Amino acid sequence: MAYKLIRYSVKDTGLEENRALVAKVFEALDETAPQSVRYLVLELDEGNEPSALTGLAAFEAFTQNHAERRSTPVKRSPAKIIGNYHVLEDGKAG
Repeated sequence: MAYKLIRYSVKDTGLEENRALVAKVFEALDETAPQSVRYLVLELDEGNEPSALTGLAAFEAFTQNHAERRSTPVKRSPAKIIGNYHVLEDGKAG
């Protein structure tokens, strides 16, 4: 299965309309139940909150020399699950 990440910004004036349209897509997925489709929509927030992840030794090792491995700056965005169709189990990574 090929995975694709599609990221876009919505104008403030179109936020509610976009959410409603996304909800309709998930309604249609629930009605038709295509087995080959996996679809997840996240709404990103530009704020930053601390995470328990950063306290893990393995994560600390991952971040060492990270700047040398990456080609772009790190950008953290808290995310809210807007819709989930067969990607996450009960809203959590499955």
